[in-house]
Amino acid sequence: MKGTEMKGICNGPTRRSLLRVGLAGLTLANLYRNDATAAAPKRPKSVIWIVLSGGLSHLDSFDPKPDAPKEIRGAFGTIATRLPGIRVSDLLPKCAAMMDKFALIRGLKSVENDHFLSEVYSGLPRTAGKRPAFGSVASKVFGNASALPPYVCLRRPTTDEFEFEKPYYAGSDHAPFRPYGDCLDNLAPVKSPERLADRKRLLAGFDDMRRDLDRGDSHVAIDNFRAKAFDMISSPKVRDAFDVSKEPAAVLERYGKGGKFTHQTVVSLKYDWEASAFVTARRLVEAGVRVVTISPGSWDHHSGAQSHIFDSYKLCLPALDASVTALVTDLGERGLLDDVLVAVVSEFGRTPKVVDPGPGREHWADAGCILLAGGGIKVGQVIGETDGRGERAKSGQTDFQSLMATVYSVLGVDPAGSLPDFGGRPTHLLDNPRPIKELLG
Repeated sequence: MKGTEMKGICNGPTRRSLLRVGLAGLTLANLYRNDATAAAPKRPKSVIWIVLSGGLSHLDSFDPKPDAPKEIRGAFGTIATRLPGIRVSDLLPKCAAMMDKFALIRGLKSVENDHFLSEVYSGLPRTAGKRPAFGSVASKVFGNASALPPYVCLRRPTTDEFEFEKPYYAGSDHAPFRPYGDCLDNLAPVKSPERLADRKRLLAGFDDMRRDLDRGDSHVAIDNFRAKAFDMISSPKVRDAFDVSKEPAAVLERYGKGGKFTHQTVVSLKYDWEASAFVTARRLVEAGVRVVTISPGSWDHHSGAQSHIFDSYKLCLPALDASVTALVTDLGERGLLDDVLVAVVSEFGRTPKVVDPGPGREHWADAGCILLAGGGIKVGQVIGETDGRGERAKSGQTDFQSLMATVYSVLGVDPAGSLPDFGGRPTHLLDNPRPIKELLG
């Protein structure tokens, strides 16, 4: 599928191919063909997967090298954290003050050294073939326990080449729900008498069919998948979960300037930060969604006036600092933190040596960093250590397969399990299904 064909996609099918009745009625139907044999746990765990797409510099964020030469340590100072001997960038003071609530992985090694996030979403690189995103796997295993979709992506579809949240052989019905365009409009209250009349007729028709089904009339049938879609678009709980306007202004302010802010720098760099995505993610897992992915802002910073990494980080690191700590604090205050794993991930790190002209940093697959909280994992620790220049792990080498095996374990999915591929052959979720033992015990 070409990038131009993906415009308007709502988790797979084009809008033109979807049934439109009143609400654009059953447009979400094919998203909810669930595995009826799967049973959700009584107290299911959820994951909020925060992807800093473009490549987070570990040296300028969570793995600084203050004693290294200037061409390594970069433009920023460091600050002590709640963990003895552990320092982070001085642009992350809120994370530093809460580091005992986090587990920090240093020295994460990725296979890719370019902007292909297959590892980030499946645990495996492109060379492993077309593997489903972990959210699609969770959707396949657990199905829908309510009108809410089990897997939500708070990011608009991109071109096919850089679209990595795909279900592949898990089934197109386990693609993520993306609340944009018609998909989100379908959840909104009616705005005209005509649409209200259409909805009333649609509701009446479904009520009649449901009454017939309740009486056991075998000659009356309704497609379960369309019923699920109808449940979603007619559910106040679903609409409320996506409606950030219901949050108090003070809560939104905690996440970052009322939910969205834009900055301007002396190098004419504009940086937009969707803090509201963090709030929406919290609302969704609170309502029962199993996997929520967000990709806030752009992190593809190199050198030059439009992507200068150090000027960019003066804006985006404080934004990340505010939103992530607000999310973790919010989940904790609501008694949800043990049931929700929060992960801040990126596809790779950045070159330890600052490059000229610029200055800036380039892609670096040998060492990155990951920040985790909640989900019942062991926090208040740093796993792994890089050398004095931040080039490679000198202990505790971790890769994306181990990280994904940990995520599956938290969700209650067997990381050593398999799904039938396109040819019906059982295919392992991961080639190396060993979780990070320090996180799970």
